[in-house]
Amino acid sequence: MSDRMNEVSVERARERLHEVRLQVNGAWRSGQCAARTSLVDFLRETLRLTGTHVGCEHGICGACSVMLDGRPVRSCLMFAVQADGHSITTVEGLAAADGTMSVLQDSFCQTHGLQCGYCTPGMLIAAQALLERNRCPTEFEIRDAIGGNLCRCTGYQQIVDAIRLAAARLNAAATGAGSGVSAPAA
Repeated sequence: MSDRMNEVSVERARERLHEVRLQVNGAWRSGQCAARTSLVDFLRETLRLTGTHVGCEHGICGACSVMLDGRPVRSCLMFAVQADGHSITTVEGLAAADGTMSVLQDSFCQTHGLQCGYCTPGMLIAAQALLERNRCPTEFEIRDAIGGNLCRCTGYQQIVDAIRLAAARLNAAATGAGSGVSAPAA
């Protein structure tokens, strides 16, 4: 190992750690990390919530999307210390407390809106954010909402179909028609 690499390793070992406390999926969680630790790395490595995927690490692919205070963000572009004290929803938080899938997750399964699954957590977060603000989105609004998430497998049509199906199911449940599928966790 070169002397420079040794110096970098020693420097990192001496880095000051910061306490980060987040409300994640409804429960307060905390851990320590260096100031430069990304939120996605903190979630995956410190809190062991591995549903949020690391993709491009440049904010382009959307695989790392989580909700911060109800708004979708790229967790690879944010430091964990910036999220201190805030509310985070990860893909794990979309399921009901008993572990059953949300209407949205079930709709993705029903329409084959996932294939390899790598983009799925980010797509679900983008779709959840859309459906929370608009229960009757048009196809254009759906495509716009997921437009920042890259998928190489589905061609997007099944994802659009899944979000449309979820919206219809949620609206049917709200009007009393029911769908037999539980609504997303708050």
